[in-house]
Amino acid sequence: MEPSSQFQPAGAGALLAGTTCAGVGIGALIGWVAGSTGLGAIVGAIAGIPAGAFVVYRRYRGYFT
Repeated sequence: MEPSSQFQPAGAGALLAGTTCAGVGIGALIGWVAGSTGLGAIVGAIAGIPAGAFVVYRRYRGYFT
């Protein structure tokens, strides 16, 4: 039995990069409001990487089973 969706490495990379960039952007905005844009961007990147991995897993979970 084949999975319902095909695994697309470029799509997975785009999801990972997009989610990470969104985390950095949101973190930078929060940091800007708090007074430290750079620190906010770093915290956003730290939170965005696992969030990106989770998004990729959720999108392609049928392929991994």
